[in-house]
This record gives sequence, C-alpha cells and structure tokens, in this order.
Amino acid sequence: MAEDRTRSLLELLMNVSREVATALDLRTVLQRLLFAAIQHVGGERGSIVVMDDLGKPVDATIVYGKQLHEHTTQQLRDTVERGLAGWVVQNRQATLVPDTSKDDRWLRRADDSIDKSGAKSAVCVPLMARERLVGVLTLVHSVPGAFNQEHLELMQAIADQASVAVLNARLYTESQRTARVMSALAEGAAAINTSLEMEDVWRRILNQTMQALQVETVALALVDNPGTDLVFHAAAGHNSGNIPGKRIAGEQGLAGVVVSEGHGLVISAVKQDPRYSEVDKLGGIDMRAVAIAPIQSQGKVIGVLEAVNPISGAFDPDAMVVMAGLGSLAGTTIQNAKFLGRLQKAHSRYRELFEDSVDTILITDWEGRVLEANRQAVTLSGYTSEQMHTMSMDQLHEVKWNKTGLNFENLKRSDECSYESVLHRADGGTTPVEVHARRVDFEETDSVQWILRDITERKELDALRDDMTSMIYHDLRSPLGNIVSSLEMMSSIMPEDETLGSMLSIARNSTARIQRLVNSLLDINRLESGHKIVDQNAVDPLALIRESVRDVEPSATARQQKIVNIVNTVLPLIWVDVDMAHRVFINLLENAIKFTPTDGLIEIGAQTDGNGTFVKFWIRDNGPGISPADKERVFDKFTRLRRKERAGGLGVGLAFCRLAVLGHGGEIWVESELEKGTTFWLTLPVAQQKKTTGQLKRQTGRLTMREAAP
Repeated sequence: MAEDRTRSLLELLMNVSREVATALDLRTVLQRLLFAAIQHVGGERGSIVVMDDLGKPVDATIVYGKQLHEHTTQQLRDTVERGLAGWVVQNRQATLVPDTSKDDRWLRRADDSIDKSGAKSAVCVPLMARERLVGVLTLVHSVPGAFNQEHLELMQAIADQASVAVLNARLYTESQRTARVMSALAEGAAAINTSLEMEDVWRRILNQTMQALQVETVALALVDNPGTDLVFHAAAGHNSGNIPGKRIAGEQGLAGVVVSEGHGLVISAVKQDPRYSEVDKLGGIDMRAVAIAPIQSQGKVIGVLEAVNPISGAFDPDAMVVMAGLGSLAGTTIQNAKFLGRLQKAHSRYRELFEDSVDTILITDWEGRVLEANRQAVTLSGYTSEQMHTMSMDQLHEVKWNKTGLNFENLKRSDECSYESVLHRADGGTTPVEVHARRVDFEETDSVQWILRDITERKELDALRDDMTSMIYHDLRSPLGNIVSSLEMMSSIMPEDETLGSMLSIARNSTARIQRLVNSLLDINRLESGHKIVDQNAVDPLALIRESVRDVEPSATARQQKIVNIVNTVLPLIWVDVDMAHRVFINLLENAIKFTPTDGLIEIGAQTDGNGTFVKFWIRDNGPGISPADKERVFDKFTRLRRKERAGGLGVGLAFCRLAVLGHGGEIWVESELEKGTTFWLTLPVAQQKKTTGQLKRQTGRLTMREAAP
C-alpha cells in the first residue's frame, strides 16, 4: 500500500511538473497549477497569489469550479494583508482549516454567510523557491472537514514541485514586461524627438501614449505659467475635440493631485474614487478608468499626460511605468521645443533688426569676406547684395589695422574697436563713416560684425565749427586788440570819475573775457593739431591762484557767492605757459560760479603730490553736481550738459582746460555727486632747477599775462 501510494504521488508530481514546466507565461503557469491542484487534492475553488521580492502581490489566478474569476487589486491586497493567505505569508508555513467559520484567520466575504455557502474547509500552503517566498496556494471545499492532514501534505508537495516553475514564469513575465516598457519608451523617444515644432510634438506624444497604453482617449495639459492652472492644449482619440482649451483652476481634481504630489495615478474605477470631481470630466467622454502621469522637466512638474478608458477594460500593471517614462520624455521635448521657439523668435527678431537698422551692418569671416549685408549697406554703398558678397571689408572701406590688429588679431581676442574711416561707394565716391567692429556668433559661425555709421552730417558740422572758430579768431582778433588799446588810452587820458572808471572797468573785464575765449579757441585748434606748448616758465602757483580769483571775484560777488582760497603752505614753482594756465583756472572758476546757486561757496586749493613732481589743484563747488553718465562728456568740445539751469556758453571752456593740462603733461578729472557738488582736479608739473635759472617770473603785483597771443 505504501509503495502504491508513493508511486501515485510521484506520478502526480511528474504530471504537475510537466504541466507547469512547458509554459513560461505566468498566467498560463498559474492556471495549470491551480487546475492540477483542484483535480488531485479536491475542492470547488482555489487561488494562487504571486509575490514579488518585496513581498507584495503582483498577480493572481482565482478559479471557481472550472471558470476563471476576475479579481481586483484591492481584493489581492485584502487577501494578503488580512486573510488566511496573509497568515501563511507572515509565518512561511502551511495550514489546514477544517471549518472556516471557527477560524479567525479566515477572511469572511459575502458568500460565507449561512444563507449562502456557509462554513467551508480550506488548505493553504506557501510557494517557496530557493528560500524565497514566491506565492501562496489556497484550496477551498464547500464541506467543513473535507480536507485533512493528508491533503495538506499533498498540497505542500505540489507547491514544492511547482514553486521554481512559478518563480521562473514570474521572472520571465517581468523581463518581458520590462522589454515591452523599454521598447515602448524607445519607440516613444524616437517618435517624439523627430520634431521640435510644438504642435507636432504634442501630436506625437499623444499618438505614442495611445499606442503604448491602448486607450480610447489621451489628453495633454500644461501648467499655465506663472500661475498654477492646468490648460489642456491637445487631445486625441474618442470625443477629443472638446478637450483643448479646458482649464482646471489651481490644484483641483485628479490632475491637480498629480501636479501637487509629483507622481502619477492609475484609477480602475474613476467614479468610485472620492477624489474624482466635476473638474475631472472631459466633455463627451464617459470616464471609467484613467491613468494620469506628470510631465516633468528639470525636476519640476510642467503638466500632465492623461489616458482614459483602456480598450481591454483594465490598465496593464506597467501602465504607470510607461506613462511616467513618456511624461519624462514629453517634458524634455516640450522644454526643448519651447527653447527652440524662443530661439527662433530671437533669431527672427535679430534678422528684422539687422535688415531694418538705419546703420550699415555687414558680417564677414575672419578673412574679411562679406557673408551678410543689410539693406542699408546696399543703399549706402551703391553695390548690389550679390556684388557685396564677392568683396572684402578692405575693399569697402579703409581698415585701420592698428585698431583691428593685423589679420584682425585684436578682434579675435574678443576686443571691440572703433575708428573713423571712409566707405568706398560703387559710384567712385566716398562717405565718411564711424566703424564699430566686434566678434559675434552669426548663424552658428564665428564671425566679425561691422557697423558703419554715416557721419557725413557730423563731419560737415565739424567743418562748419572749425570755420566758425577760424572766423571768430581771425575776424575778432584785430578789432579786439584795437578795443583793448583804446580802452587803455581812454583810461590814461580821462579825468578821474567814479562812474566813468566803473564803466571802463566793466568794458575791460568784458573784453578780457572775449580775448580769453578767442585765445582758447586758437589753443584748442593748435593742441588738437599736435602742436606742443613751448612758451613755458617757472611760475609761483600761489600768485597764479590769487590773480585768477581776483579776476572772477566781480562775477561771484554779483551772485552773492564766496570764493575761498585755502592754500596756506609754500608750494614749489610750476613749469607752465603762464597765460594758458591762467585761462585754465579762470575757466574752471567761472564754470563753478555759473552752476553754483546764489549764496553758494566755491573753494580753491593746492598741494604737492606724493612724489613732488606735480602740484595738485582743485576747485570745489556746492552746486547740483554732474550725473555719472555726463562725467565722461564734460570735457568734450562744444558739449553743454542738460541741466535745469539754462547756462550759456559755447561749450569750449572745459575742452580747452583738458587739452591745456594734458599738453603740460598733467592730468585733469572730475568728481561729482548729484545734489552734493562738483570738484575738478588737475595736476601741473613742478619746475626743475635747471629750467628755472634766468626764467623765474615772480612779481609782487600782477603776472605778465595780459598780452594778446601773437
């Protein structure tokens, strides 16, 4: 009897082994194993729950009689967490339940009530393979006490024989599933990234999602920056026409949950989910099941991808893996499409600015060959665009190689350069231009940008100013000298009279100012032409300051201003052109008087520098100050700053000061702060001992600088 029983058991195990070993699909293996167990052990129904390596249920097969029974994820979770199978999982040992109504481990369901099937008997064993829990096998008989210890041992033998096959089938199914996911994502990546046009990107994302998940409808929504609303931009599939344009406010609905939490949702029964609300409804679609994945880019959720109603009735276990992967791909591609769109707009805008610029703009390679020329370049040069593309920059204008560097070496170091030149026109004439050249990246090519600004009007204006300056000097010099001589003669022959003396003093001061202006205009022309200052002598700076202050005191007194000379130390002699230095101080003091308010204070001072080679002077006022932008322009010729006070003048005084000080080898600069006053600084060289011998000009009275310039 024992031998027959052993033989029967071996035959049974061999049959079970053949049944489960000839298949690799997990569902097929589970069905064959369950039917074999019911056939040889007994019972009316049974189940196999398969566990992953973390002890979580991943699949199951339930049989009632000879029919497969559908199950839900929640049923599997309840069985493993609270049912008899859960007890077996926790204890890793088989168990026999003769009467389910008397065992608390049995998870009672609706059909366990007395008026239905009532009490049952059950046997439950673990599936162990290589010391790993693979799953749980359970058989149920409708009659209490139908199973005994022998059935339990037989169940355990079948489980031991089939466990490895179940593990292999699970691993195979997982590998197949992974392969399908990877294939779907690879196909999605290849398809989605074939275009960066936004509309095309959306269409490809939707098509790949629909194909991978086999659903009726898909939709794509993006966060409406800078807010938090979701706006659906595209949809595909059944009744998708009403979806684009739909807006979900804030973080409402299922899609809002995905955006706020940053992970996806798969809901098999949407209408039973408490989070489902009116905002989730998509027009014209009866939503049964939905999967929503976040679209992410750079760690931030920028939208959602929504798949509705799988055709098979239920989402595949890997649906969210695929959705998450597609969402990640979509996020990267959408951001790239946005960047491309911005780049294209910027490129288009640059093209518009390039073509519509009022300045001549050309792009060349590093050989100087013209690559691009805008409309103004064609208009100004007279060459056609085709002709210009055959020319080089040195043919179009006179390149200042000392500025650009030989072979454009300076520009290659990313330096900019500017200079004045002439443009050679097609008609043989020339046009004066101001050239600005710099290194640029044009059409993804390392190039040189040339901006040629037509300065014909400026040149004509400069010529007019030069003519005016020459006219002023030559036409005024002779009669002005006569006026000065006449005033001196009148002063000597007129009787002493206070009124007449005052009038003569006013006339002499006015003619002195005109004389200084004429001489300054002449000196500006000479110094700009490169003439050196030759009539230099050793001069006492204290006497120079005192006489300059004395000459401008009437103007300061008329404005109720006070000029303070704070020099109280002995200073070395300075080596200067006396008349020119005197006019520098007069111009700076008159400038301070002009812009200092009534009752204001003007301060003049001097000290030696640290090396003893220069004397540093300063003139400080408490006027409105000069803006930072204007400080660079104050010394430009014919420049008058825009101020609230409408001060007169030609704008040559400070230009003369700069040229005169630099001509002496010194420096001049300005420091100022709005509403806090202005200080002009200048340095003049100290006279050396060998130069001063026989050339010292010290006087107890006025310095000899009243002669008109020769």
